[in-house]
Amino acid sequence: MQNFLSVDRIEPQKRLVGERIRDFDEVYLPFNKLEARTQSERCVQCGDPYCMNKCPLHNFIPQWLKSVAEANLELAFKLSNESSPFPEIMGRVCPHDTLCEGDCTLNDGHGAITIGSIERYITEKGFSKGLKIEFSSEKIGKSVGIIGSGPAGLSLATYLLRAGIDVTIYERASRAGGLLTYGIPGFKLDKSVVQKRIDMLLEAGLNLKTNCEVGKDISFDEVRNSHDAIFIGIGATKARRANIENEDSDGVYMAMEFLTNVQKKLFGEEFDSSIDVSGKNVIVIGGGDTAMDCIRTAIREGAKSVTCHYRRDDNNMPGSYKEYRNAIEEGARFEFFSTPKKIEVEDGKVKGVIFAKTELSERDETGRQRVIEIPDSEISYPADVVIMALGFEPAKPKFLEESGIELNSWGGIVTSENGETSIENIYSGGDAVRGADLVVRAVLDGREVAKHIIKKLTSQ
Repeated sequence: MQNFLSVDRIEPQKRLVGERIRDFDEVYLPFNKLEARTQSERCVQCGDPYCMNKCPLHNFIPQWLKSVAEANLELAFKLSNESSPFPEIMGRVCPHDTLCEGDCTLNDGHGAITIGSIERYITEKGFSKGLKIEFSSEKIGKSVGIIGSGPAGLSLATYLLRAGIDVTIYERASRAGGLLTYGIPGFKLDKSVVQKRIDMLLEAGLNLKTNCEVGKDISFDEVRNSHDAIFIGIGATKARRANIENEDSDGVYMAMEFLTNVQKKLFGEEFDSSIDVSGKNVIVIGGGDTAMDCIRTAIREGAKSVTCHYRRDDNNMPGSYKEYRNAIEEGARFEFFSTPKKIEVEDGKVKGVIFAKTELSERDETGRQRVIEIPDSEISYPADVVIMALGFEPAKPKFLEESGIELNSWGGIVTSENGETSIENIYSGGDAVRGADLVVRAVLDGREVAKHIIKKLTSQ
């Protein structure tokens, strides 16, 4: 260990730009055994590990790095899969540069440990060696219904099944996975990786009901009466809008509408063929990871040009910096300090967007600089398609209010510290509670709620 003086940090290799923009295959190549081991050996094994403390899941990062360095794959596999329900997924989608790697002690000039790539390596190498996740074969005679199969729901299901609790997931889409399946593009997360985890849960006894929307195909009361506890993991799927003139015109799409439609097409499912960016000038509005996903998807879908407008600068973008770099590599253009004022239309179709220039001023109560519009600074940019990537809010299906579950002022489900809603034995977590947030925090909620449900059901 502590070989950071003689071994530099290495990034995982990326496929060549000219090759990768022609398909939706993953951009980053996996570490091999030598890369994983030598990078793990750089760890200084801090007494108070910042990486572990910054990780929302508090993964046993120093411990599994040490195990990889010592060629003890089995121990690394057990440690990694103890605190995380699917490390090979989190090793791909977590913003490691702002979480664990961002707080690595070696960031003071030596370069952080490449934690995300090693996290992915451990589980995938373990699977290839025949290592398996342990699920209880003894059932305790209790069941939990989960509404929604996104990150929170799949995390919860994993830990409940490990404890011998029967689980049924009700998913309105034709495939499980939620955001992992339909929202995050394949160039970041290959869908076979998600399906492999779902298949493991099915093998462990998961009862999965797809094309089953609660409140439509089955009543909430029927679900509630069929289980000892319920978890609502419906995410935050309502798109935030810019509230500008003509934003409902033909050619203006919400980010998740666009991403989901493309993924459905790739799956061979029914999709909306009118959402087409091929040969068109595309403007994406927003600066987070979802905006980068839209940019990079539009490029792969054959857009003539893709320009991203963001009201702050690149140093203030809320998403992962590596995704911004990838977008630039793949041909995207960026206009910073630019805020939308009006969609320009002709015969009902988009022909451009008027933006005003902005500047940053004093910091607000959160510590972030405020955005101020510069008077008389409007500029018109031509566009055939506009994609709004301005974030998401919790949707409010009728069954929530009809059942009396308490919601807060912006539609989020109110829960206790144990994840329980205002109604006993009904729980929630993830974006439905937090609002749009990181996948890892939804996964954390699923794990922590599982602990409480397991404790409660096994004591009855």
